[in-house]
Amino acid sequence: MSGALEGLTVIDLTQMLSGPFASMLLADQGARVIKIEPPGGETTRRVGPFMDGQTRMEEGGYGGYFASINRNKESIVIDLKSPRGIALFKRIAAQSDVIIENFRAGVMERLGAGYAALREENPRLVVAALRGFGDPASGESPYSNWPAYDPVAQAMGGIMGITGPVPGGAPTKIGPGVGDLIPALFTAFGIVSAVLRARATGEGQFVDVAMVDGVLAVCERLVYQHSATGDVPGPEGDGHPLLCPFGLFRAKDGYVSLGIPKDEFWGPFVTVIGRPELAADPRYALNPDRVARRHEVNAIVTEYTSARTKAELTEIFGGRIPFGPVLRADEIFANPHFAARGMLPEVEVPGAARPLTVAGTPVKMSATPGGVRRRAPLTGEDTDRILADFGVGADERASLKADGVVA
Repeated sequence: MSGALEGLTVIDLTQMLSGPFASMLLADQGARVIKIEPPGGETTRRVGPFMDGQTRMEEGGYGGYFASINRNKESIVIDLKSPRGIALFKRIAAQSDVIIENFRAGVMERLGAGYAALREENPRLVVAALRGFGDPASGESPYSNWPAYDPVAQAMGGIMGITGPVPGGAPTKIGPGVGDLIPALFTAFGIVSAVLRARATGEGQFVDVAMVDGVLAVCERLVYQHSATGDVPGPEGDGHPLLCPFGLFRAKDGYVSLGIPKDEFWGPFVTVIGRPELAADPRYALNPDRVARRHEVNAIVTEYTSARTKAELTEIFGGRIPFGPVLRADEIFANPHFAARGMLPEVEVPGAARPLTVAGTPVKMSATPGGVRRRAPLTGEDTDRILADFGVGADERASLKADGVVA
């Protein structure tokens, strides 16, 4: 499957979730992503879950965490703490289009491989940095040297403070690592934008994304609400502060999500539930009135939904109003939508008796579909081919291996 980014060479120095997810997005769209790993392989290789037949340390590790977000990539091990390793990295960077890293601020400069040094050899190079609180080059945060992971970005970026099961109650961490994943999306967008300009002008640039900034950017409602009214939004529960009914409602066997974002849906909804008289009832006919009486409205909805299963409610509401059952993982695997959309591809897992299912690519493109083409690499699996492609001869490759610079 070809991708729109075919011909783009990306050197990936990132670890954990945010950076690898960003580079995975580029790889899914056809970019050649070369993952430079430290000796022994990236730490997340040894994070599970592991499948039957695997061993935790096999080939440097190959857990589900690593396999999911490093598909479509190649792997080379280079010791960047050695002078020869840094020299080799800079030689590769001079022939590449993009470098992406998520070290702490200043690490690349101390290695002699910061953006200023790299662009001297390759003016068209795009260098992207994804850090907890950004790079001082774009504005030095008082937290620049703080380590940051998903919960920190969720907490300080605002999303955790408006999330919780009880309105006005305690904040709740969002399940997926959105503190990593949202900034990764912005980083991939920034990289592609910078590459377009580099191809048009021959001039690369430095792309700087802070994890907390990325989270705040998607909390745009929090920002304008506070600016306009001075209010301090808190956890909103399962509903919506401006729409009703809108949110989660109990079913016999779980929960469903339904909403009435426009008044035009109210009449069909109450007709379906056998309460057509409520369509013209002045207490509920318009959204502001329903919001003012949200407890009454939610009680009406819950009385109906709680007496029926998710499957029954899907049959009743599907296609009529904005509606969806809350699906568990097993239900997602069985749902025809995700099969039709190719969202559950399988990849080989070395040593395992069966393939691993991973989340597919949600961006569907008619001419350059991209997608999941290959499993994540074993540690240093592509070292020889990568070095050869970047002009490193057989004798030099042997010398680099003998000195432990590459593996």
